[in-house]
Order: sequence, then C-alpha cells, then structure tokens
Amino acid sequence: MIDTVALREKVLDLAIRGKLVPQDPNDEPASVLLERIREQKQQMVKEGKLKAKDIKDDSVIFVGDDNLHYEKFADGTVKCIEDEIPFELPEGWAWSRLQSFCFPITDGTHQTPTYSDEGYIFLSAKNVTKGKIDWDNVMHIPESLHKELYARIAPQKNDILLAKNGTVGVAAIVDRDCIFDIYVTLAVLRTISEEIVPQYLLTAILSSTVQAFFKSSLIGIGVQNLHLEHIRKTPVPIPPTREQKAIAHQVNLLEPYILKVEEQKNELYAELRHIKSKILDLAIRGKLVPQDPNDEPASVLLERIRAEKEELIKQGKIKRDKKESIIFKGEDNSYYEKFEDSVENITDEIPFEVAQGVELVRLKSLWGLLSGRDLAPSEYNDCGKGIPYITGASNFVNGEIQINRWTEKPQVVSCIGDLLITCKGTIGEIAINDFGEAHLARQIMAIRNILDLNLDYLAICIKYHIEFIKASAKGLIPGISREDILNLILPIPTKIQQTTTVQKVNDLFAIIDTIEKSLS
Repeated sequence: MIDTVALREKVLDLAIRGKLVPQDPNDEPASVLLERIREQKQQMVKEGKLKAKDIKDDSVIFVGDDNLHYEKFADGTVKCIEDEIPFELPEGWAWSRLQSFCFPITDGTHQTPTYSDEGYIFLSAKNVTKGKIDWDNVMHIPESLHKELYARIAPQKNDILLAKNGTVGVAAIVDRDCIFDIYVTLAVLRTISEEIVPQYLLTAILSSTVQAFFKSSLIGIGVQNLHLEHIRKTPVPIPPTREQKAIAHQVNLLEPYILKVEEQKNELYAELRHIKSKILDLAIRGKLVPQDPNDEPASVLLERIRAEKEELIKQGKIKRDKKESIIFKGEDNSYYEKFEDSVENITDEIPFEVAQGVELVRLKSLWGLLSGRDLAPSEYNDCGKGIPYITGASNFVNGEIQINRWTEKPQVVSCIGDLLITCKGTIGEIAINDFGEAHLARQIMAIRNILDLNLDYLAICIKYHIEFIKASAKGLIPGISREDILNLILPIPTKIQQTTTVQKVNDLFAIIDTIEKSLS
C-alpha cells in the first residue's frame, strides 16, 4: 500500500527544492523580485498604507563570497545564518522570511466570542485542513461583534489561513469572496505583491521543511502554540514568479491522484475502525465470549464490592458520594436508578443492549476520578528531575505513555493502576499508568481503582463510550467535564467473563493492528 503522506511530502519537498519543474535561466531572479517588494513596502510606508514598524524587521538573505548564507537587517548589521538554511537553492532562487514579502502577519480575536444562529461566518483552526477550508461547519457571530473584529483584520480571497494552535501548521487558501472573521487559533498571511503566488506559498508552508521549523518553534504545554513572531521569521525558498506558477500548476495536477489513493486507503482504515467498533459493541453487550452459568453472578460480585466500599468509607479512606445510587431492572423491563430519596427511569440513557445476568453501575459508584492541573513553566523541566509530567495527547502513543517532561513540584499525582484519559483538545486517548507517580496537566483525567476491579475491562467500556463522550465536548478547543465521565453507565458481567472479554478483545485488536500497520 502506498504511503500517501510520504508521497505528498515528497512532492512538496521536490517542489521547494526546484526539482519538480525545470528552471529557465531567462527568468528574472527571485532576488530582483524581492528587492522590488522591499521598495514597494517602503513606498507604502510613505503613503501611509503601512507603518514604519511594519518593515523595521525586514531583512535580506544572501550568499556571501565564502558561500555561506548571511542576513542583512534594516539597521545595516549582518549576521551569518548558515545553521538556519536547510538546503541549497537552484540558481535564481532566494531565501526570504515570511514577514519580508507579506503584509503584517497577525491573528484573530483573543476573546471567546458570543455565537449566534445567524450572522457573520467565524472560522477557527478546526475549519482549516491541509489546503482546504471547511465552509460547511462554521460558527456565526452577531453584527456588533463582527464590526469590532473586522476593523482589526479583514481576511479576503487568496489570503492563507495558518493554524497556530491545535492543528499547528495546517494551512489553506481562502478560495472565495466572502466576509468572515477569525479566532486567535488562526494567523493570516497576505502577500504584498501578486508576484508571490499564493498557491506556491501554500506549497512551501505545507512542506516538511517549513513544518519542521514550525514544530521546533512551538511554545506552551498541553495544547501547544505557534507564536506569531516565529511565523514571521519563517525562512521560505522563493523561486522566480513564472516558476512559482509552474510549481503550483504541477502540484495541482498531482494532487487528485494522491487524493484517490488516499481515499481508497482511508476507506480501508474506516472499515477496520468499524470492525473495532463492532468488537467493542459485542463486548459491551456480553456477546463476544460465551457465558458460563456456573460463574458467580454479577449481582453477588457487586454486593461484595459494595460491602468493601462501605468498609473503606467507615475507615475514612474514601468519602461517600452525596448522590449514591443503585441501578436495577424493573418488572416492566425498564431500568431505574434508585437514590436515597427518589427513583428515576434511566432506560433512555443506556446506549447498549444489556445481556442476561449483567449489572449496571455509574462509573462514579465504583471508581474515583482525578482532574489534572497545569504547572507554570518554571515548575517543570526536560532533564529528568522529579516525577513525570503528563501534559496531553502527545504523551499517548499506541496505548502507552511516553515521558518527556518532569516536575519536582507535583500537585495532582497519578499512581500505578490509574486509567488515564485525555479530556481536552484531543479527547479519548487512553493508557494505563504502569510506571508510577506522575503529575497530570489539566488535559488529562485519571480514573482510579478504589476497589479490586478489572481495569482492562473498564478500559474497554471507556473505549466503547468514546464517541458518545466526544459528542458532549464543548468549546473551540473541545473539552469534556468530570461529570461526563463520572456519570457513564457501565455493564458489569461476572468476574470471569470480564477477564475472558479482555483477552478476546486484545486478541482481535492485535490482528487488526497488524493489518493497519501493513497499510502504513
């Protein structure tokens, strides 16, 4: 199976190295083009169309007599930047920083807006994919807020929208004439001159070279950000204008073929995900492994667990839930939840068929939940001092935790046996803490075993509920609450059936994972 991600990266890499289309020695060198843009910007300052501060950091990148790359700044100083230049360019090309040939690069509003059912389109990073803007799933803001935002920045056709947090580095060209506003998660890049072709610039931005520069510039923890200053300083290879157009044309010709292969590959992945979902569905309904009538009934198991919990409460090791409840099946085959002073019909809350002999519980009845908390940059390190600091989805790799930060000032500490789940940004990544104490950022929750329960079976239940959990996420950076997790309704079969279900799911998932790896 063709790796379409690598194929697209190769096409873009060839494009920005001048190897996708032939060079024409008769083309005007890019250095002349860039000099013309500098003069144009200086004239715009004189005319009041730009401010002096908008061009004070512009620079010229050139190759010296020693064949090394240098950068000359507006104040006349020159600095060797050879270590910033990733590769040599063809004759007639030149390196330039984004800010040197763009209008002042800025981002959208930093305030979370008030939305309305109608009004002006409001885009955030989630509306931008690689090369395209999703205009079908947009938010709207009222006219009063639009006037305030549009006075600050007015995006227009052929601008490039660049995601600066969340899906960092993803970018697309505005492909229609319409009035819209943007959130802080997006930056706007608009070229000074039509001689810098937007489609070529997008090709350069999406290339692995520029994406690597973005990645090395990320700041923050958990949900990382690309700062505007780093965007402005991004070095980009600029060919002559005619070659820019030829490159853009060639990339556009190749893209449909890559998309076709990608579509077929995605269909296979989707089918495998559907199979996994079906396996979880059978597991949760008790139909993946046979039931043994000789097993201790789940009702007896739960009674013993509740007795153990009551003893822990008496010993002061855990606190009693103020809304303690028991779920039971009524004579009308409906399911009810009994509280201290009331009974409620909860049949509509149960998204799965309940097998014979299976008991239902709220997650909060048998497990505890720990919510994370972010630390200040001064409170963590990357040199192994203290205990691990788990900051977000990037730490979750194939069901295991990878550690790259530590802290000597932990506040919210996970321990061995906790089931960790991402709850903000990327939601639903799961891993079991099998390594020891770790501080959790607020993007993470820890489901804690307070009793002797099968944690792997719980993980299966959580994986089943993931899509339901994601559907309840709120905010521009999606997040779920403690209540979303604590109130999940879980099926509890016999202890033996929990164990055999876990083994069967693991065996089947291992087969599917092998198939998925063969596709990549």
